[in-house]
Amino acid sequence: MFSGIVEEMATVTAIEHNQENIDFTLECSFTGELKIDQSVSHNGVCLTVVAIDGDRYTVTAMKETLLRSNLGLLKVGDKVNVERSMLMNGRLDGHIVQGHVDETAKCIGVEDAEGSTYFTFEYKYDADMAKKGYFTVDKGSVTVNGVSLTVCEPTENTFKVAIIPYTRQNTNFCNIALGSVVNIEFDILGKYIARLTELGNK
Repeated sequence: MFSGIVEEMATVTAIEHNQENIDFTLECSFTGELKIDQSVSHNGVCLTVVAIDGDRYTVTAMKETLLRSNLGLLKVGDKVNVERSMLMNGRLDGHIVQGHVDETAKCIGVEDAEGSTYFTFEYKYDADMAKKGYFTVDKGSVTVNGVSLTVCEPTENTFKVAIIPYTRQNTNFCNIALGSVVNIEFDILGKYIARLTELGNK
């Protein structure tokens, strides 16, 4: 479980294909605090640490993860938003993030907001999935590349988020531009409500 408050950006140092899986090796400041089998969010995707070597660690992404996320697009040198799993003895500064990316979205708009920046993202709309809670609502929460954000101006298949300078400088939002592909996770609360509504109508 994560909060969507990114700790830092890790750098991809190696990529190795292993049949339909991909092993990613990354470097970040807290590698020395990691343990084998620990969960770490990478651009919003929960992955397990499988190896540690000095200041670098390795995680494995399976086929299903690669199909639903932008991890398969990563290259050596890319910056990845990382967050260790949430401690349950403190404040929840973001929102409840599972690290189970639902799909990808494409950046279709970047607007200056006199200090902050508005990013607009478009995702594939599926009516059946929307009935199950896979959609955004105004002032609701959404996770973009692992960052917990508040939704603005949602439509059937788009939403906008406002990014303050600190977030843009300290996450890989600094590299997001028109056409960039990002990972999104819809709010788990909406999914539960949709499921309860579905069961109540039976």
